[in-house]
Amino acid sequence: LCFLKVDVLGLGMLTAIRQALAFIHEREHGSLDSFDPIEALARIPAEDPAVYDACCEADTIGVFQIESRAQMAMLPILRPRKFYDLVVEVGIVRPGPIQGKMVHPYLRRRTGEEPVSYPHPLLEPILERTLGVPLFQEQVMQLAITGAGYDPGEADQLRRDMAAWRKNGRLQRHRQKLIDGFVANGVPQSFGERLYQQILGFGEYGFPESHSASFALIVYASAWIKVHHPAAFAAALINAQPMGFYTPGSIVRDAQRHDVEVRPVRVEASDYDCALEPPTASPQAIRLGFRLVKGLSESAAERIMAARAEQSFSSLDDFVHRTGLRRDEVDKLAEAGAFEGLVDCRREALWRSRAPREGGLFDGLAIEKNERVG
Repeated sequence: LCFLKVDVLGLGMLTAIRQALAFIHEREHGSLDSFDPIEALARIPAEDPAVYDACCEADTIGVFQIESRAQMAMLPILRPRKFYDLVVEVGIVRPGPIQGKMVHPYLRRRTGEEPVSYPHPLLEPILERTLGVPLFQEQVMQLAITGAGYDPGEADQLRRDMAAWRKNGRLQRHRQKLIDGFVANGVPQSFGERLYQQILGFGEYGFPESHSASFALIVYASAWIKVHHPAAFAAALINAQPMGFYTPGSIVRDAQRHDVEVRPVRVEASDYDCALEPPTASPQAIRLGFRLVKGLSESAAERIMAARAEQSFSSLDDFVHRTGLRRDEVDKLAEAGAFEGLVDCRREALWRSRAPREGGLFDGLAIEKNERVG
């Protein structure tokens, strides 16, 4: 009897990947008419050396799961060169492997500082893919079945007790059973003792291999987009905020380091979201969106875009009269430099937005209209 366990997670990176792939498709085909996100994801080439080069250099700001400082410190040591290396990378920087003292033995074996060995030939098929070091929950369950004589039900109970050992202390009852089972099958007692300590570490947070492999797919896809389409990646990542470790400002600076031209918020060009710009002087360019103007609502941005669609703004006064934005909304746009295509400088826009009512932008009927809207 087999039960299928499915975890359904809401991940902001899936939104970012979908939008980035849409940007790429629209740039290549001129429209989104035939865009299928699942098909686009499946077309990402597998095992691209450039992706692994970027990972080895820890060039992973914004990349799913491997963007933290701990992961970025691990990447140049582990040096992933194939997909399963990413599976290990996702799973190894976790409290379970760290507290179970699995990380350093694995890394020493990976770098050749320590030979790969197995406690018993019986266990080699289970531990071979992780160089003789158990890193994942499934491996612990397989070791218990193959090496210690557990049946599948007992192995599942071990998994449950691992997850809740601090609450009920039931994991202790497995210690002697594991050691006795290993010894009966010719596995050294010392391995059983070490495995039990590692199991205690898993109780703090051990990663299932299946979960790690699913995450690694998203790691690879997001890294591939970042390497080959940095403008689409940055724009989509900002649009999917809040998420991850980095602010929009950090994402923008990283994009610029990857030769992306970042064009500022402008009332005559920006949409609510960040978007790709036509490839003119720079093949990789994004226009920042109104979502980055602190305190400006999406409805205010929609009013700007609707007025602009009817006719381009000829001046700051024209903008205020036709959008009907409140004084504070205009002020926020002025602070963000969004009017610099309509006035000589940001300071002038700020001065005019904050000027006294008489003779200012909000004089007469304009201010009455805006106060009603507000």
